[in-house]
Amino acid sequence: MDILDSYLERYGIEDIREKLDIFYEELIEWNEKFNLTSITDRDAVYEKHFIDSLFAVTRLPEGAKVCDIGSGAGLPVIPLALARPDCEFTSVDSLNKRVGFMDHIIEELEIDNCSAYHDRAEDWAKEHREEYDVCTARAVAPLNILAEYCMPLVKVGGIMLAYKGADGAKELKTAAKALTLLGAGNVNTLSTTLPCGDRRMIIMVQKVKPTPASYPRGGNKPRLSPLI
Repeated sequence: MDILDSYLERYGIEDIREKLDIFYEELIEWNEKFNLTSITDRDAVYEKHFIDSLFAVTRLPEGAKVCDIGSGAGLPVIPLALARPDCEFTSVDSLNKRVGFMDHIIEELEIDNCSAYHDRAEDWAKEHREEYDVCTARAVAPLNILAEYCMPLVKVGGIMLAYKGADGAKELKTAAKALTLLGAGNVNTLSTTLPCGDRRMIIMVQKVKPTPASYPRGGNKPRLSPLI
């Protein structure tokens, strides 16, 4: 039994292993043309991408409507969609080539609870404001920037799940005022260490009040002039 098998068994989702194997093969094939990931070794992809993505699998409420921002090569949204067929997933990415890969892998793996869209997060929020129970994001932006993209999409009472590395606690301190401004209440963290020794953290932000209508700002302002 390898590391991935052991992890899947722990959460009772062994049945997704075959599809994760196919996901890996397709990712590597497409990566030769589109540079979707710098990590290509099988064991490293399984550990640093798949296991990392599944870190939040038990944190999604039953039947949740989930939006993943900046999905890139489908991480964490594809592993989560495979593991949680009870939930409905929406993937949003600003690069069409990545959305093309997402569309391909959704069809290849016959995933019927996930759809991918080409759009900017701030534009998506104009049509889908406070529509989702959960908003996830992995390796997208520092937390104070990420919160402006994600929090407007989350319903009051919902959560944002931000995947972070060892610097997550530092980012949380920097983003504290921005989170409050955007409607955040309780903030909790989940930490783990991958078998390779890399530290991972998920920052769980509960939304307790509506995000002011002026956020997210357009014109790439969340990145050019981050909230502090």
